[in-house]
Amino acid sequence: MPKIAITDYTFPDLSLEEAVLRPAGIEIVSFKEKRSPAELAELVRDADAVIAQFAPVNAEVVAAMTKAKVIVRYGIGYDNVDFAVARERGIPVCNIPDYCIDEVADHTLAFILAITRQVVPNALDIRAGKWGLATPLTAMSSLKHLTIGIVGFGRIGREVVKRLLAFKARVLVFDPVVAADEITKAGASVAASFDELLAQSDIVSPHCPSTPKTKQLFNSAVFAKMKAGSIFINVGRGDLADSTAITDALQSGHLAGAALDVFDPEPIPADHPIRTMPNVILAAHIASASPPAVKTLRETAARIALMAVRGEPLPNIVNGVISPR
Repeated sequence: MPKIAITDYTFPDLSLEEAVLRPAGIEIVSFKEKRSPAELAELVRDADAVIAQFAPVNAEVVAAMTKAKVIVRYGIGYDNVDFAVARERGIPVCNIPDYCIDEVADHTLAFILAITRQVVPNALDIRAGKWGLATPLTAMSSLKHLTIGIVGFGRIGREVVKRLLAFKARVLVFDPVVAADEITKAGASVAASFDELLAQSDIVSPHCPSTPKTKQLFNSAVFAKMKAGSIFINVGRGDLADSTAITDALQSGHLAGAALDVFDPEPIPADHPIRTMPNVILAAHIASASPPAVKTLRETAARIALMAVRGEPLPNIVNGVISPR
């Protein structure tokens, strides 16, 4: 009987995956919570396909795979999988790039509106029995009067731009691999360089994958190039930004605020100063969440694993391994 290993999952159960895989005669083995690399290596050793959520599928774990025809990541990012070692061993790594585009774009806009309209401080003041404006008037902004910089013009970045344009914002986009006319046709302005976007934007929001080139993209030097009093939004990957640099920029006042759904590390340490900053909105990596999105994510991951077991061509290969034809 073919076997599919699921390294970890945050769902209540695996009923959706089972509905896809059990009728095909697939055995499922899994861990519910994160385990050590040694334990993961034993779980995946003789699996025909592997599905991973947040567990570290590192070189040790990939090297233990003797039969795997695919590693499927529950999500868009795949930085917890050693895709280079998988490539060396001829194992395709697949992600699910389109399951939560609207959810993440909506969450980005929710963060931007919440911080420019000071929704959280005003709600907390009312809850505390106060009445009136909770913050200085200068903290209240209209998107119509702001320039918002979007770094990355992929699926989610494009949807964020659409939403911002509906609110009459000036949207500036930097993406070195997208043609300028694609950006202008969407109604946004093209930043000639990353530095130009930083210098002109009142709000900056990255929507790019975590790669060796983008990790720590937002560091101390980059935050220093942003406008004084600007705002940083991150719903992408936590390691796109240096967490110490974000904290320092907020504490110095150079950044007026931030809204973060992702962080490095996660969970944010309980004693981290960013947890108590009044000008920061935090969420626990939940921007992708909605019942339809999670259902699509789980069923798609199971279907890709099943396709691999059957020797069928695979979609969304991110590590350059040629799929069966």
